[in-house]
Amino acid sequence: MIKKTSILLLVLLMALSVFAVGCGGDSGDTDEEAVATDTSLTDIQDRGVFILGCDDEFPPMGFIDDNGDLTGFDIELAEAVCEKLGVELEAKAINWDSKELELDSGNIDVIWNGYTITADRNEKVEFTKPYLNNEQLVAVRADSELKTLADLEGKILGVQTDSAAEELVNADETLKDSLAELRGYDTYQNALLDLKGSTRIDAVAGDKILLNYVMQKEPGTYALMEDSLGKEYFGIGCRQGEVALREAIDNALDELYEDGTVEEISTKWFGKNIVIRDVPKLTQEELEAE
Repeated sequence: MIKKTSILLLVLLMALSVFAVGCGGDSGDTDEEAVATDTSLTDIQDRGVFILGCDDEFPPMGFIDDNGDLTGFDIELAEAVCEKLGVELEAKAINWDSKELELDSGNIDVIWNGYTITADRNEKVEFTKPYLNNEQLVAVRADSELKTLADLEGKILGVQTDSAAEELVNADETLKDSLAELRGYDTYQNALLDLKGSTRIDAVAGDKILLNYVMQKEPGTYALMEDSLGKEYFGIGCRQGEVALREAIDNALDELYEDGTVEEISTKWFGKNIVIRDVPKLTQEELEAE
């Protein structure tokens, strides 16, 4: 009886050992292991074309210029990354409301156009490291008496549909409940045009980078509220699991920072180098804690 029990215990211990090894491999994959089985980068290099999905009405990140060309800071930065990867850039305007669907369907390879890193989006895409600081602010007409978020009580606030600004307002129940209406627009440009040319809305919530650019182009038209909806980061979104492509983009951006290309492009669009490189890839826990 003792002998049989010993044999049974030995068999049980061996089985548990094999099970533990197997489970450890399934749940603890490192980036190196993921890259080894991920063909996202080589697939693009074999094709020779890197397809970037963007909102073509989001200056200065990506927009149609006076010559009808799709240009902007993110477009030029992506062109430089593509040179490092040995592929051609194809910038494609997409419906920003369905950007993640465009990515998942394979119509584009990345979402890259002032794309705010949020906890919700991080569950849908594979984000790169942050490369720009941003902030969500509220613009009003230059002659408006609205100065703070509290002044928006009973007012109509415009946002771009499925934008980070919309997400932040919806998350702030006090602010949202105080509004007469949170009105969605297909583009920031249409929201700002409505703000400038009519009394249909009282304010527009949007990205600091975009609002500052618009205010420089149209001085005396808009003013910014004193309060901020929140600070954030921009990142580049690859399909979930495409670690090889994400790491290649991160590495290319690091090299472009070192050789001065990043500073050159940033200075052209912003007057100085505003690109960051010291913030690591954000985890889901960090994003949910913000």
